[in-house]
Amino acid sequence: MKPRPFDYVRPDTVDEAVALLAEHGDEARILAGGQSLMAMMNLRLADPGMLIDIARIAELSHIRDLGDRIEVGAAVTQNRLLAWPDLAKKLPLLAAALPFVGHFQTRNKGTVCGSIAHADPSSEIPLSLATLEGEVVLRGKRGERVLKAKDFQIDMLTTAREADELIVAVRFPVHTGRGVAFREVARRHGDFAMVAVAAFIEDKDHLRLGIGGMAGTPVVQRIAVSGMQDAIEKIASELVGYEDLHASAELRRDILRNLAPVVIAEAQKCAA
Repeated sequence: MKPRPFDYVRPDTVDEAVALLAEHGDEARILAGGQSLMAMMNLRLADPGMLIDIARIAELSHIRDLGDRIEVGAAVTQNRLLAWPDLAKKLPLLAAALPFVGHFQTRNKGTVCGSIAHADPSSEIPLSLATLEGEVVLRGKRGERVLKAKDFQIDMLTTAREADELIVAVRFPVHTGRGVAFREVARRHGDFAMVAVAAFIEDKDHLRLGIGGMAGTPVVQRIAVSGMQDAIEKIASELVGYEDLHASAELRRDILRNLAPVVIAEAQKCAA
């Protein structure tokens, strides 16, 4: 299928993009990499009357070190962040997760913020942002606001972004020296994950476990190392999961039970 006819605009500044969103509201959609949006339009799952292309807005193309956080602008592609020289040192969880995102060709176009905006529950970047307790920066005609990851993604493909707001950046907390690990199970590399697991070692007694593909949003739990196995079983039992063409809910729970201990062990080894 092909998308319905639409208008296309390419603003030069963030202010112009925000003004267009304020004028057209729900009729407009932001285009950055288009890896998810164009597929949805072809399938008529999205039907915008206008696309606002922000890919060439210079003020959105930054990767900025803020000291305790790394800010990634809305025009930064996934491969550009993956190639950032300080990624493994300052954002090792992202360094572990990004190679699982699609394929090299799609990462050349897909953006970091676009993945956050799409809010797929199986997506690696929203899971990483939630596990790290990062932030999303939005700008609209009423000004700028910053939302925590857990407050931004509210359900499957649903976020707290208002129709007249633009995601201008996301901020990932720097976690140098922390033990981290990321793995997922998919039918093929680059496919949507049936289950994705991220582990973040907080201290010798506690860790954060991030789980994707089991609910409408990423699930992040703080668990004690001493009761790790019981905690994993409790999480797996309580998460209802959902069924689709890729996996049943029961299969997802079994994958989680087996995958989580492996990811935690890798994170602990990394922290040693």
